[in-house]
Amino acid sequence: MSLISVGIENSLHINLHYEDLGTGKPVVLIHGWLQSGAAWEKQTAALLDAGYRVITYDRRGFGKSTQPSIGYEYETLAHDLDKVLTKLDLHDVTLIGFSMGGGEVARYLGKYGSERISKAVFIGAIPPYLQKAADNPEGVDGSVFDGIKAVLRADRPAFLAGFLQNFYNTDVLGESGSQKISHEVVAANWNIAVSASPKGTVDCVTAWGTDFRQDVAKINIPTLIIHGDADRIVPVAATATRMQSAIKGAQLVLVKDAPHGLVWTHADEVNKALLDFLAG
Repeated sequence: MSLISVGIENSLHINLHYEDLGTGKPVVLIHGWLQSGAAWEKQTAALLDAGYRVITYDRRGFGKSTQPSIGYEYETLAHDLDKVLTKLDLHDVTLIGFSMGGGEVARYLGKYGSERISKAVFIGAIPPYLQKAADNPEGVDGSVFDGIKAVLRADRPAFLAGFLQNFYNTDVLGESGSQKISHEVVAANWNIAVSASPKGTVDCVTAWGTDFRQDVAKINIPTLIIHGDADRIVPVAATATRMQSAIKGAQLVLVKDAPHGLVWTHADEVNKALLDFLAG
């Protein structure tokens, strides 16, 4: 198993599991909450076919990576990303972040700059500032995050099952709808989610409230934003449309009828937008 060491907690060595496939310009894919690098299955296949080198890794606490009790805030998560880029000596990289993975992209660019990075992609991502505040009225009320954490602590497996229904809009796109998402895919997602660190799962919800506005203001490279217009998890008006306004020249692709989990349900549309942007 391929591992990159990013730290230590007591006697526990914190290692990130990663995959490094193909040749060509490197593309680093950063998954969302409850997921692992395996979530990029459809994008990995398309990028490899198009001649790119594809690197995925599992965030600390998730997938095959170590599950420490610490480090689930974006300073550390961005540091973990920097460790991956440095260890693999990557340059001319396209960073692609999905959902909370967009936070790593924003914080990395804000803190470490774009010396190694040539392009950035945010898919269903939480920047610039998801949580509602006096100077951020478009955001989500903090009580929503508190409620999620309370339910996770009470019955995490049950919450995850319900969350995934809205993640994929299964009532519309599932077996009784357009059949863009199968029961088996949702079940596979639940298996990965329930195997993640319980503490890390909760702590990441707190991290969603991070203010990335200063990070986003520093982004000076070509940027693509992709978002589903039927996203029930991350409101498009609070995130994608504001990101486009904040980043000079950023492109915004709204995918019609797409849920939060659009990298699976609307993979063709997502992949076309990605490949067009990478080739541009």
